[in-house]
Amino acid sequence: MKLLNLNKKFFFSLIIFIFFTPLLSEDSVDIWKKENLNKKNNTSDKKNNSLEKSVSKININTKVPKEIDVNTTISEINKNLIYGIYDPDENNLTLDMWVNSEGTRIKDTIERINKIKLSSFSEELFVNTLFTISKIPNQNMTDMEFIDYKLDWLINNNKNELIASFLNKNKNFPNKKKIIKYLVDENIAKANLKKACQNITLIGNEVKDAYLDQFKIICLFKNNKKNEAQLILDLLREQKSSNKFFDNKINYLLGLSDKIDAKIDDKNLLNFYLSSITIPNFDYTPNTKTNKKIWQYLTAANLFKINHLENREQIKELENAANNNLLSKLYIFEIYKNIKFNFNDFLNADEIYRTLDPINARALIYQKVLLSDNTETKLKYLFLLNNLFKKNNLSNLYKEYLDKELKTLNPDKIPLPYVQLVAENIIYEKKNNLGKIKYNDNNYHTSRIIKFYTEQETFKKKPEKEFEIIYKKIKKNKKYKTSLKDIILFETLESDGITIPKELIDQEIVKNNLPPIELLNLEKNNETGLLLLRIVELVGEDEIMDLDIQTVYFVNHLLIKSGIKKFSNKILITTLPERSEI
Repeated sequence: MKLLNLNKKFFFSLIIFIFFTPLLSEDSVDIWKKENLNKKNNTSDKKNNSLEKSVSKININTKVPKEIDVNTTISEINKNLIYGIYDPDENNLTLDMWVNSEGTRIKDTIERINKIKLSSFSEELFVNTLFTISKIPNQNMTDMEFIDYKLDWLINNNKNELIASFLNKNKNFPNKKKIIKYLVDENIAKANLKKACQNITLIGNEVKDAYLDQFKIICLFKNNKKNEAQLILDLLREQKSSNKFFDNKINYLLGLSDKIDAKIDDKNLLNFYLSSITIPNFDYTPNTKTNKKIWQYLTAANLFKINHLENREQIKELENAANNNLLSKLYIFEIYKNIKFNFNDFLNADEIYRTLDPINARALIYQKVLLSDNTETKLKYLFLLNNLFKKNNLSNLYKEYLDKELKTLNPDKIPLPYVQLVAENIIYEKKNNLGKIKYNDNNYHTSRIIKFYTEQETFKKKPEKEFEIIYKKIKKNKKYKTSLKDIILFETLESDGITIPKELIDQEIVKNNLPPIELLNLEKNNETGLLLLRIVELVGEDEIMDLDIQTVYFVNHLLIKSGIKKFSNKILITTLPERSEI
């Protein structure tokens, strides 16, 4: 009887299990569907994030962590971060330094800056601003646009060390192939194929670019990896990323064809390089329209043949190229040195040169410079040669050589008629070296309180006590008037938590020297990145020590208000102290 009851219970349980199993199974499927749907929604939310940013209000009070690990990939930090070199905290900046700014204004400012030859201070501030890791602006700026501004500046200014740092800190970034192409061409132009092939390894297989793939084939061939080269070549042909010119040249190199293609292609450096290594007795005559990289490669690979330069039109092309900085100027003087003259030509050079064509005339007088045995004779022919270059609008070709030769002369032995002429033609490099600081406690801005910034590591006294001593001393001078330089020091000290007596801050001076309202608004709106770009644009070609004190004040004022202590302190150290002459 018990057994029967157990069987009934078992049978009843089995019916319930069978009946409800589809429902349980359906519930389980629904749960996974919901989770998958949530994942899809999250992904969708991320994709629409940039669109939502453009219509959402900016919360300038949002707190963003200052420190990040620069070795962390951007995707691990935040999708909205742009690529860079410096940790934000390294430059007193934050991740959101751009987010409150409108992208078009940033782009316009960078484009204006690109037209300026920046001073060392302006360039340092620009580099530290543009290459600090940060979020992109909320409006009218994409990741690709911002990365292109960075890459274009690095390439156009040949900042190879910064490029190396950028590649080291950012393993993958949009348009990486642009910077790899630049590095490859730079090293081909220097005839350094080993280094160029090392550059090609910096780009992964996920990046597809016909130019780089073609060069990769050449590198594999150079390293005797013909089978691997053949595989990539076959793939390029399947993708129709190859061309007849490249196929003919590479087939010859790989031994697949013994037919020599004598065509020279100078449309790009890679094709020109291929032409030069596949054509026996390669001979090419460049002109002023020839790509600068090809000029560099011809020089580096020693493909110019001086004994073939009897054609004066060809030499004229080379002179123009050197004058336009396409070709080393030293190469032209080497040509001049190899043009033959007889003894009579040298003996009567002062008259003979007038009867010669311009190239031979310059060559003869140049050789007379080399043969000159005293200062006066050398100066005579140096300045005669200068006039000959000016006559044919080739002054840029000659000015560095003239400067170098004049600097080798003993100033005490220069004849009086040439003194002024020599002074006018020597290129004096502007030195930004600063002399030793001389502390003077008769003024606040020259007092030893500045040691707090110039000698931080050795400044033993508390700055508050040091300032109190100086304050009591200067206060005794009833005629002392606070200067704008003093205000610069006071504002800097206040930013470091040092209390300054109110009577020292001359509000009238402050009011009359405030920055332009546009810049004040940028600081007020936390548009730090754009503010720093505008400062770069305003300072431009000038070094800080060359600026008028009003400009120094308002630049320093803005940097202090924005918390950019690194550059504020640099301005203070450069402009305030008295210094001895170097």
